[in-house]
Amino acid sequence: MNALLNPRKRIAITLLLVLLAGCGAMGWQPAIDPIAPQPVNGFVPGTVTAGEQLASAGNCASCHTIAGGPPFGGGLGLETGFGVVYSTNISPDPQTGIGNWSEPAFARAMREGVARDGTQLLPAFPYTHFTKLTDDDVRALYAYFMTRPAVVQANRPDTLRFPFNVRALQVGWKWLYFKPGRFVSDSAKNADWSRGAYLAEGIAHCAACHTPRNRWGAERADAPYAGAPLDGWLAPALNAANPAPMPWTQQDLYTYLRKGESELHGTAAGPMADVVHEGLAKLPDSDVLALATYFAAGNGSAALQAAAPTALKLAMSRRLVDKGRETEPGANLYLAACATCHYSPIAAQGSLSLSTALTSTDPSNFIQTVLQGVGGHGAPGPYMPAFAAALTDDDVALLAGYLRHTRSDLPAWPNLPQAVAARRSTSVSTP
Repeated sequence: MNALLNPRKRIAITLLLVLLAGCGAMGWQPAIDPIAPQPVNGFVPGTVTAGEQLASAGNCASCHTIAGGPPFGGGLGLETGFGVVYSTNISPDPQTGIGNWSEPAFARAMREGVARDGTQLLPAFPYTHFTKLTDDDVRALYAYFMTRPAVVQANRPDTLRFPFNVRALQVGWKWLYFKPGRFVSDSAKNADWSRGAYLAEGIAHCAACHTPRNRWGAERADAPYAGAPLDGWLAPALNAANPAPMPWTQQDLYTYLRKGESELHGTAAGPMADVVHEGLAKLPDSDVLALATYFAAGNGSAALQAAAPTALKLAMSRRLVDKGRETEPGANLYLAACATCHYSPIAAQGSLSLSTALTSTDPSNFIQTVLQGVGGHGAPGPYMPAFAAALTDDDVALLAGYLRHTRSDLPAWPNLPQAVAARRSTSVSTP
């Protein structure tokens, strides 16, 4: 076979084999002995309750539960750019879940990204954030998961392409991008900021969605919270680069994270709706306020406050720009399908000029909202229906172009029909 390979290929293969051998040696971790499943009543109730709140803040069920499946049974496919990673069964079933994991084994997975049997875990599991958790919080999470109903469901094999499917190579990835260690607060910040930072950087792992990643799938250290694509949506920037016309103040953030909507910013939709209504909903008000304090301190909202009244006045005036435009492409669609709900000369809520989905450089969130609608998640109030079945790709593109032009002074989005078609292929209509 060697005779069939040119010298460069032989050298490359040799180097790869050496790399694999080296990573395998450095990445070897001993297995931690399995234990007999512990009785549910062996855990302190208060610890279990604390773990439930933490698991909700981490949105663990969303990743470790397939649609219509039993909670924490795993099997959800996550597209990584290198192939599909399937979430694992984290219920306390001893054969297919983590029922035979001791607390030290669970803690090692959370803190170091290593499974009980010594296998290197992929960073799709955000141990890069969970490493910051306190001992008490890791213990609480362990107690919570070990007291859930056991789910007998074998884990699905990942479909990562070579060499990303070689777990030993995760050692090299960790050496480059993983910084283990507990959360360290900033002594110059107050208690609310510190608590918010601990939650955001740790269990809630907000940066996992809102920070762009490099070619190797690591969060970019030079662009924290700068926004990133996510399952056909755009997780918007949470820093000063956020394109919202109105500042995201601490109060706006708190209201949005607590209730799922803000008068000056709109309603949580897509993946963020689950984060708010299924995850953060179980946190106390003080924790949600802490998250709001943390992000408001770093998003430049204070500097935008002086210009906010002018921006709001302009946004409200743009509700009146449709008269005489009835023949423009997209105007008739807006007037027929949208204007009834999105026109009000009094309330700011519903003003499309205030929508980040329209002021973003990427049309993904606008397109997905039109296609999927905005579900109510049990909250009171009117919500937007899905238009995927009622509007064609060209219809949505015309609507997007018209509203971008009339509700903002920003450049037109390019290639809208193609963008709509791409998003439709990833959309699932909201019930």
